[in-house]
Amino acid sequence: MTRLPHTQTPCVRISETLNSRPLPDSNGVIPAPLAVFASFSGAGGVERMLINLLHGFVDLGQPVDLVMVRAESPHLARLPPEVNPIHLNVTHTLAAIPALARYLRQRRPAALLAAKDRAGRTAVLARALAGTDTRLVLRLGTNLSTAMADRTPVERWLRYAPIRLLYPRIDRIVAVSNGVAEDTARIARLPRERIQVIRNPVITPDLTIQAAAPCPHPWLMPDQPPVIMGVGRLQRQKDFPTLIRAFAQVRATRDCRLLILGEGGARAGLESLIAELGLTDSVELPGFQDNPYAWLARARLFVLSSAWEGSPNVLTEAMALGVPVVATDCPSGPAEILDGGRIAPLVPLGDVSALADAMQGMLEQPTPAARLRAAVADYEQAQSAAHYLEVLGASSIAGRDDA
Repeated sequence: MTRLPHTQTPCVRISETLNSRPLPDSNGVIPAPLAVFASFSGAGGVERMLINLLHGFVDLGQPVDLVMVRAESPHLARLPPEVNPIHLNVTHTLAAIPALARYLRQRRPAALLAAKDRAGRTAVLARALAGTDTRLVLRLGTNLSTAMADRTPVERWLRYAPIRLLYPRIDRIVAVSNGVAEDTARIARLPRERIQVIRNPVITPDLTIQAAAPCPHPWLMPDQPPVIMGVGRLQRQKDFPTLIRAFAQVRATRDCRLLILGEGGARAGLESLIAELGLTDSVELPGFQDNPYAWLARARLFVLSSAWEGSPNVLTEAMALGVPVVATDCPSGPAEILDGGRIAPLVPLGDVSALADAMQGMLEQPTPAARLRAAVADYEQAQSAAHYLEVLGASSIAGRDDA
């Protein structure tokens, strides 16, 4: 198969996948691939974590097919060359049912890992249509009830009804945090033991290498005022207005600056708020960054201001880099990562003054870097990938001591 330049994703039709089977091993056995089914439609944390997980699978010797609905993400530039990318040539996840069923019949993967709720429901229906016994595992990374809290009862029912109908047909559900697991069990009306928690593959082997890249912004140079940083899509979930207002209070008492990395539909509103508060000289929105770690590693403080999360990857990454943190006590994830506030402050949602006080305190007395790194040791890429392979029943790690 001819591979396109790294800025594009090769598209392999379903009929072509049989020609790309792995070669036999030393015993003459052709290992069945593991299928990962997802839609890459942005630059968010889910897409980044899936790429990290694929690297972990490849490092453990597991053949992988990446079966995609959409392939529109800058994170696909990091797709391991060993992964076999397959495009279903549809534009919507639920419309992929017939094509995914054909894939399951032709390729007969050892198991299929579906990323996100819609992919999981699609996979259940595709497996039934295909008539195969493919093991099906669903990965969930969002606290859905919180995300749906402001919807009408009818909207919530329409969202939850398919979950309650189809999730019992999934062999195993993986949640990225205990909070997501408990929330999913309540929504799906499943026993909690049907849902397993596996930490995200956040800490990659090249994290520190990326962090050591040249300084990307003059504010992050040595001898500059402290920089506070937020990272994420510019959208309601991340609640950057609360962070900006809290920064304004901190800025009134000390010289500091704020950088918020990410892109999204809320940009215009955030820019208006920055101007309204008179912060145009001390707050910037540099947009999406291919390597946010070179920025993050040079920040004096990272702040997670989210209204809800599944397991906030950037909070974990900041801690792995030894950067002091402050987080909202949102559902779910921050309290688990920060040990209920014993590692770093947790503040109430939307409380500007409490967030400002916590930021000020952490700037004055930061948590030691060693303690931050120790708190996120379970989020290492290889460990996470091995746990996923166990749940998927993949044979390539059977009998390994590190599994």
